[in-house]
Amino acid sequence: MMNLVQIPLLETEHYILREPMIEDAKQLFLFMKDKDTMKYITPHPVTELEKMEEKLQAHLQGFQNEKEIPWVVTHRETGEIIGFFRLHKLNMWHRKAEMGTTIKKDYQQKGVMTEILRSIIPYCFEELNLNRLVGDIFSSNQGSQKLLERCGFHKDGVLRQTDFDGKEYHDTVVYSMLRSEYEQKKEFFL
Repeated sequence: MMNLVQIPLLETEHYILREPMIEDAKQLFLFMKDKDTMKYITPHPVTELEKMEEKLQAHLQGFQNEKEIPWVVTHRETGEIIGFFRLHKLNMWHRKAEMGTTIKKDYQQKGVMTEILRSIIPYCFEELNLNRLVGDIFSSNQGSQKLLERCGFHKDGVLRQTDFDGKEYHDTVVYSMLRSEYEQKKEFFL
């Protein structure tokens, strides 16, 4: 059991990860409806603001059911919502979770995720006491693969043709970090 009564606030030098609110749907919808922004996540991004609100409600319900922890990523100086991050497939018995994220196009490939992971990864192992953290990525998403490798994740393997986008099948590359590996690389996250 997580014993979390609310979604924790996580802060980095430039970003704040906070609990999502239904009112955030408007800003999230602006970039989560974009097919290019969502190309490594889903071929069917949200098409209506109401659907975005429903997704947010589902994420919050997932937190209540101890299956996920969702965060809205905001820029510390401007307050602008620049992304959405969540730990999902959360299982406290097995002490594992999978990461999922969407970052606004203007902020991609600018070090945002490197900075965020330096806060999220210690939180996962030190506060949640996880043993395994997973990144499950489309094989064509080279940027995320390089990011996880830089952060010390182990490439577990390739799952062939796991996702269909309406035109073609995509392989998924699975990366993981174990608690013992985190302990050896702790200084990287300080």
